[in-house]
Amino acid sequence: MAKNSVTAKAGKNSKNARDDSKMALGWENYKLMLIGLGLIILGFILMSGGTGTTADYFDESMFSFRRITLAPIIVIAGFAFEIYAILKKTKK
Repeated sequence: MAKNSVTAKAGKNSKNARDDSKMALGWENYKLMLIGLGLIILGFILMSGGTGTTADYFDESMFSFRRITLAPIIVIAGFAFEIYAILKKTKK
């Protein structure tokens, strides 16, 4: 009889509040993963560009600090942040 009353209380609470115990990741993890995705997208945007429209024209801006160094560092930092966001334990 005591077992049924515990299950009834658990069922009653799950209807009123969101039950995060069944989710693999918590809401905080998903927010952090969105931040990591934003970093990755920002890195690829920084890598893009180039104004060469013909094969005869060579654009030196292809070798700029932003494209060669900064953008790959930001992309790698985004992937590292994604790993952190997945492995972070949420408080329950």
